[in-house]
Parts: sequence; structure tokens; C-alpha cells
Amino acid sequence: MTPRKRQLIFLWMYREWGGAQIYFLAIMKLAAAEWDITVILPRDSSDDIVRYVKEAGATVEFLNTSLDVAQAVRFKRKIERHVSRFKAEREVLQRLRKFDLKESILHVETAPWQSWQFLTILLLRGANVFVTLHNALPRYTRWREMIWMLRMKFLSRFRGFHIFASNHDTRNRFRPFVTKRFWQNIPVTYTCVNPNEIDEARRSEIDRSAERRKLGLDDSFFVLCVGQFIDRKGRWIFLEAARDVVAADDNIRFAWLTPTPPTDADQTRVKSYGLGKKFRLALSLEIGPTRADILKFYRLADVFALPSFVEGLPISLLEAMAMGLPSISTNINAIPEALRNEQNGILIEAGDSVALADAILRLATDAQLRDRLGRQAREDVIRDFDEREASRIAIAAYEACFADG
Repeated sequence: MTPRKRQLIFLWMYREWGGAQIYFLAIMKLAAAEWDITVILPRDSSDDIVRYVKEAGATVEFLNTSLDVAQAVRFKRKIERHVSRFKAEREVLQRLRKFDLKESILHVETAPWQSWQFLTILLLRGANVFVTLHNALPRYTRWREMIWMLRMKFLSRFRGFHIFASNHDTRNRFRPFVTKRFWQNIPVTYTCVNPNEIDEARRSEIDRSAERRKLGLDDSFFVLCVGQFIDRKGRWIFLEAARDVVAADDNIRFAWLTPTPPTDADQTRVKSYGLGKKFRLALSLEIGPTRADILKFYRLADVFALPSFVEGLPISLLEAMAMGLPSISTNINAIPEALRNEQNGILIEAGDSVALADAILRLATDAQLRDRLGRQAREDVIRDFDEREASRIAIAAYEACFADG
């Protein structure tokens, strides 16, 4: 009789998806042969991510509630966000009652310093809970950080609580918030790429000129960004630089590929930059229904640029580098762990649209530099950021929960 597989549960409570979910998908693909995998996510999640999860061999369950992750400035909005968190976490706790949590692994995408009560309840039920931290904790007032520190040190004393860091910068910055012994045992499971998918996308036949014309990009020099169209990704810095670049060289075009539609207010502000058809804000669904379609889309670009203010190690940057694109990004957080200035890309300071514009113009006029940076970027990422290695580290940590028991 074939032994019953143990249960692996992935959970996130917000509709938006990106690098964190791609990281989960990599683990699912490697774990599928040995584990029964369930993914719990909001009912109004995009069809894209639901399809990717099913293709990875997981069973999907939907939450009727979801977190409100929109920016909250006013007190009322902050209260509304807290209420949405409470409702979503309450539904999750009810949903998880049907699982034997002592014989399961629960990998949650959440901020543990905010969801500490929710996580405590799960830990008291005997759950083995894993949380991956992609970024350092945000900077706030000292008193708030002290509260977060107390919560995290409390959680870190539970035997069933585990943290992965998706880069060394996050791991190092997190050190003051947990016990010394707990911190020493935090493994790094890098945000990574799938070399096989990358190679397949690079080999696939594509009519580059025809595909660019479909998007109104013609045969001009093309600068691409991929990611959520949000402030922390540096969207307005990108457009400020685009405006300056176009003023200097009318033959350069820009596009930003995002999984979620922009708001009317965002569209209005985009128009205020006066770029017209020289900038295209495209949705992932326009490009195609699969991850392979997104990877092939990188091949239409000449340069990749991601001027983020806050990041862990963005999957879109790693994918662009793995595809051989000369890339520009910011000298923040974990980005320099992958992109080394003048060696396999160009680093600028966050918020510096002039430096971004200068870097784009420099690459546009120097084909040898583009080729050198792109080739070295591909070699480095394929060697150092293979998702199979990060997934093996994660799965080994899951299995250790039962070996220690």
C-alpha cells in the first residue's frame, strides 16, 4: 500500500501576485511528487495565478475574503485595512480546521510582525509554520519597532515557527528582531529563476519586429520594465527618465508590463508625462496566458530598467538578466547581491531619474557595452540563482520538522 503523502499548504490572503507567488510555484513543482499540495488564496485572484498553481499540481481552495493592501494614509483607511486583515485571518483559521496541522507544513505569505496573533493561534494548534521574508522590515518610529521586536522574539520561541530569507540583506537586517539562536538557523532561499524555462524562451521562434509592431513599439530602441505598477517600484522615476530620454533621442520607446490594471488616477498621471505612443502600459494578459509568454516578451526589449525604492531581490530583474538583457536597477536592499555595477549591469541610486536617463542613453549608444553586460548577467544568474536549489533548501527544512519530531 502506497503511504499517504504529507500535506503542504501554501497561503496568501491578498489578490495581487508577483515574485512571492513565483517563488512558491518553484517549490510546488519540486515538491509535487512527494507531497499533497493545497493552495489557499482569495476567490477574486487573477485567472493567471490560479492557472499557474493548478499547472504546478496543486489543489486550489478559495477564500471569500481578502486583505486590503492599498496604501493607507488616513486613519479611517488604516482601520479598514486592519478590519480586512482580521476578517481574512478569521476565515483562514476556520478553513484550516479540516487539516491535521501537526502532520502538515503551512507556508504563509504574510508579515509576521503584523499577523503575530494569527500565527500564534496556528502554532498553538501544533502547526509547522513557515514564512518567507523578502524585504527588511519597513522603517517606522522607534516605539513601533520595539513592539514588532517583542512580537517577533515571542514567535521565534515557538518550535514550529520558521523563517526563510529570500536574500542575505533581509536576513542580516532581521537579526535584531529574533533570538540569536533563531537567527542563526534562518536559511536563505533565494528568489530565483528556472533555467529550463529561460532556455526554452530563448530558443523559441519569435518574429521580434512583428511582435513589437503589434504593441505599437515599431523597431525603435525599446526599454522595458516588468512588475506591479506601484510607487515602490519607481514607476514615476521611470516615466521622468523616459521623458528626458525621448527629449534627447526620439527613437527610444518605453513599456511597463504589469499583472494588474492601473487605476484611472494612474492613467491620468501617466498621460501628464506627454509620452503618448512612446510609452506603453501593458497588461500581462495582453502578452499571453503562460509564464513562457512573459519570458519571451523580454526578448522584444533592448534594455531592462527597474528603478525601485524598496525591494527584496525582484524576480523580474533576475529573469531579465537570465534572458541576457543589459539591466539597470537601484543600489538598494538585495539588488546588489545579483547586479554588480559595470560588471553585469548598471546600478543607480533610488529616486535619481537623471542617472536612469543617462544610463539608458549610454546603453542605447554602446552596443558593445550592452552585449558585455547582457552576457555576463545571464552567466551569473543561471549559475547563482537556480530555483531548484532554493526549492531543495525549503523542502529539506519542511522534512526536518518531522525528522525532529
